[in-house]
Amino acid sequence: MLHLSKDRMNTMAIGVTTPNLERLLGIMARLRDPQHGCEWDCAQTFSTIAPYTIEEVYEVDDAIARDDMPALKEELGDLLLQVVFHARMAEELGLFSFDHVAAAISDKMEARHPHVFGNESDEGQSREDRWESAKAAEREAKGAQSALDGVARSLPGLMRAEKLQTRAARQGFDWPDADGAAAKVFEEIDELREASSEDERMEEAGDLLFAVVNLVRKSGVAPEDALRAANAKFERRFRGMEARAQGQFAMLSLDQQEALWQEVKQSER
Repeated sequence: MLHLSKDRMNTMAIGVTTPNLERLLGIMARLRDPQHGCEWDCAQTFSTIAPYTIEEVYEVDDAIARDDMPALKEELGDLLLQVVFHARMAEELGLFSFDHVAAAISDKMEARHPHVFGNESDEGQSREDRWESAKAAEREAKGAQSALDGVARSLPGLMRAEKLQTRAARQGFDWPDADGAAAKVFEEIDELREASSEDERMEEAGDLLFAVVNLVRKSGVAPEDALRAANAKFERRFRGMEARAQGQFAMLSLDQQEALWQEVKQSER
């Protein structure tokens, strides 16, 4: 692990980062130049760039999951480019610049940490309670009408379900324990089985997934993390079955495939 002194970190921030950031901003300005820029970059809009922004976030997460620090450095650069791209388009429209973006997040971070940047004392609140209180105050100042305001609609469904449930729970709308959430899951399973039309199945399937997220959340587990771990386990075991089948996996009967599955599971213990 590389440890840097505070002075060294400040030197890096002031002496290295600023010129390179200015260089990046200049590169983006040139790419977007109508006469001398890149045709593809000039044609982009907030909407067309948004999918790339989301993709880069996942690639950052993947580099972290693989503990690949060279890749993380590269992916963070790719993500920074997305911020610069959006800020440049906004500046061209006279809305805001990259400097405004940096100023806004700086103001927000200072406001959310009054015990660090202000004179307020830390009264023993958890980081989550303190952070959520600050965010709630910000939403109220912006005219929020509901406790659910601000939960991004473009979040992955699993993550958004958890956030909606957590917000509702802070208002007291929640099962007192996991038993109630578990009973709701079984109820939704029955309703999905009884659904007779495509529309009904769609609705009941959504209700079931939402209820499962609630149960997992009530069990103290992050649903997104749990599903990712399950995906990784399934992929690992399936690849193990394929290896044992030596290219003949699809030719096996279901019972033979199940036997291989049990073999792989046993080998992991």
